[in-house]
Amino acid sequence: MTTSPLENEIDPSLFTATVTSLTHSFGDNTRRKIYLYLRENPGATAGELARHSDVHANVVRHHLERLTEGGYVTFDNVRKTTVGRPAKGYRVVDHSLVMDGSMRRDALLVALLEMALERLGPEAAEAMAHDVGVEYGRALGAAVVPTDTTRSVKTAMASIAGLLTAHGFAARVEENNAEQSVVSDNCPFGSAATHHPVLCAVDRGLIAGMLEGLGAERTLVTLTSRARGDDTCRVTA
Repeated sequence: MTTSPLENEIDPSLFTATVTSLTHSFGDNTRRKIYLYLRENPGATAGELARHSDVHANVVRHHLERLTEGGYVTFDNVRKTTVGRPAKGYRVVDHSLVMDGSMRRDALLVALLEMALERLGPEAAEAMAHDVGVEYGRALGAAVVPTDTTRSVKTAMASIAGLLTAHGFAARVEENNAEQSVVSDNCPFGSAATHHPVLCAVDRGLIAGMLEGLGAERTLVTLTSRARGDDTCRVTA
């Protein structure tokens, strides 16, 4: 007689793939807002989209890169009357693209992730989410600038804020006495984190991993998050 796998035996690679898919999907509110605006306003520049979406231009560029890589958006060079490189005017590739398909896909991914979290239980789910963040953050930090020297936490956290912003977090650095914090104004996980605050452990692991990858003198971090009832999403080292 065959036995079914234990309910709490969830493949870590499946969990990682699901989290990655969620962060690159149309489930991100800012990305959807950018795409829908381009449908009605072809030729819009990154600056115009930043004003429309009320986010930093770097955040818009990150989303435009993901939409371009996915084949949803393309761009043309726009002539400028001033000296310098021409601006990019963005437009959707196919006006007949229906968003319902991506919404159904995202709903399936969310359901898969939610079931994985529930079957793992809170402690195991948080540990896995943290480990996923550490592994990805370590590789991300190490790929920036290989170094044999130890960086200060202040220098490392400044680099981390830039890396996170490029990944859609809209992050900034805040300093308080000897502590350095990265505050994120946007969460790529969206409503999934609200329903499952355990996902915030990915952020904690991500920054700890990046500190390690960047060769920082200290890698221990603490976390606060809006999904858990705090005022800000903040990781402090």
